[in-house]
Amino acid sequence: MTIFEGTFSQTDSLRFAIVVGRFNDLVTTRLLEACQDCLKRHGVNVDPHGTQVDYAWVPGAFELPLVARQFALSGRYDAVICLGAVIKGQTPHFDHVSSEVSKGIAAAGFQTGVPVIFGVLTTDTMQQALERAGIKSNLGWEYGMSAIEMATLMRQVKGSADNQGFNAAIASSPLPHHKLSASHSEEQNVH
Repeated sequence: MTIFEGTFSQTDSLRFAIVVGRFNDLVTTRLLEACQDCLKRHGVNVDPHGTQVDYAWVPGAFELPLVARQFALSGRYDAVICLGAVIKGQTPHFDHVSSEVSKGIAAAGFQTGVPVIFGVLTTDTMQQALERAGIKSNLGWEYGMSAIEMATLMRQVKGSADNQGFNAAIASSPLPHHKLSASHSEEQNVH
């Protein structure tokens, strides 16, 4: 059996997209700074004019999944990082937004096969959000680490599947080979 694990080295060929919500930007800019620091310390060029990281700013957390999915569908990125902050208020708005953002970000990853990192703080107060974005620690760093680990892990998994799994699936499948080949081609076009 094989063990697959993401690594935090050999990042010079990785490409990332970072989607950031402007709403609660006091929090999201801090998350972004820590995420960039993490990527940079692991050998990624975070310059927006460079070749490794592209950035998109969206109005708020609710818009993160749509843009993240578009980035993932492009096939240009090894991982997409979503950064946002949803802070509870006096109405049920918080519940609706945080629920839909969570589902949307998860769906973007499932639908595309590209890791889409959930870097959205969902807190009861602004103070709690600020504590998670730099006063005590900054979760932006963790989101960067998750992106690197998942990007390198998926490269290993995809490389193994391309080298072993697909040919074995064709040989042992009761389906006609042309149907498997067609679905595999469609799958490759998505990535």
